[in-house]
Amino acid sequence: MSQDLRDAAQEYLVRYGGDTFPNLFTSAKGTVVKDSDGREYLDFTSGQMCATIGHNHPAIVEAVNRAGQKAFHFFSGMIPEVVAELARTLAQDWLPGDLRKTIFVNTGSEASEVALRMAKMYTGGYEILALGGSWHGITSGASSVSMASDRKGYGVPAPGVFVIPEPNSYRPYIKGLSEEDSALVGLEMALKLFDMQSTGRGAAIIVEPVISAGGVLVPPRSFLQALRKAADDRNMLLIFDEAQTAFGRIGKKTGSEHFGVVPDIMTMSKTLGGGLPLAAVATTAKIEEDIHSKHFAFYTSHVSDPLPAEVGLAVLKVIADENLVARANEMGAYLRGRFEELQQRYDVIGDVRGLGLLMGVELVEDRESRKPAHGLGALTTQKCFEMGLSMNIRRRPERGSVWRIAPPLTVSHDEIDRATDILDRALRASLDELSARKAA
Repeated sequence: MSQDLRDAAQEYLVRYGGDTFPNLFTSAKGTVVKDSDGREYLDFTSGQMCATIGHNHPAIVEAVNRAGQKAFHFFSGMIPEVVAELARTLAQDWLPGDLRKTIFVNTGSEASEVALRMAKMYTGGYEILALGGSWHGITSGASSVSMASDRKGYGVPAPGVFVIPEPNSYRPYIKGLSEEDSALVGLEMALKLFDMQSTGRGAAIIVEPVISAGGVLVPPRSFLQALRKAADDRNMLLIFDEAQTAFGRIGKKTGSEHFGVVPDIMTMSKTLGGGLPLAAVATTAKIEEDIHSKHFAFYTSHVSDPLPAEVGLAVLKVIADENLVARANEMGAYLRGRFEELQQRYDVIGDVRGLGLLMGVELVEDRESRKPAHGLGALTTQKCFEMGLSMNIRRRPERGSVWRIAPPLTVSHDEIDRATDILDRALRASLDELSARKAA
């Protein structure tokens, strides 16, 4: 049956880019996923960052069952009780500053669309500043402000998008300066260029607190504070895309809390839904009142759905009850320590960075040139998978060869040890194989 379905996948499915695997997959539990041959793999991507509390956590299964006893879906204008409860929980326990009004949609791309529409309607502008290396989604507006994605071949993007150089202490745009000065000088230059080109219709600055798809880049705190001031000075809104940083992954409730900067709009997705499609956009009562008076609309068939809201509440309860925010710091420090041990043994590991359990490991041909080791990264990723470890590597030439590693917050010491041992063996085997090829 599995071969028959593999053949069906080849014949009937549209290929949509990204990593693909030879087998189909059948089940997942905790940190482990299983394929159609019965092989198990440690999933150190948390299902693309979504399985925050592990795959198929019992609390999520119970939440889905509860929804099945009540409702999976309503007419979009009928607000389910559980959606009101989730909005209250976010406002009272998780959101920073005066963010208190939330809309619930499905994906991070959709959340970015909501945020951009809010900012444009509130300000009356359309110009958006985004960071290089950013990823905010794949839909039209979201992709126009995403610089770490493929942009060619999809027609004319939304107008009015300007780019800020992303802070990258390992590969700075402006060399010879401190990490902080390099980031701030790049921002100052981008703002001067924007002010020269702007038609005076600024709407928003959008940023990921940790630039994940761009190589797990952690900006200096002063950089995000400077973005806050830049937005205020230009009567623009500041949008934080916290798809990957909210709800504990980086060892804080949010990236906003970590950096001490409160945005005007915050988007959340992956880490809220526990593997189900749930995204949220939060803003202030003032902004919500203003755009409501202007007839703001984002009315879809699956806004305010009860099923994912039930799951979102369960995810937040597990994070709180099991103290997973603090655990992300503990296990993140342990994971970083294991990577730094490998870095001491392998010169090709140029940098280890990140926050909590969102880590980046960058591969280079040598530490002096810092030339990205794309071939080594691809080969080692393949060997890791063959040995039972699934990791995600960034392969875009301009971004460097960076493993993006984010196991569930429930990962154990033993699982981290097993994963890093696999990485050790795979990296050694890849280096030997590439050396043999070169000698031949």
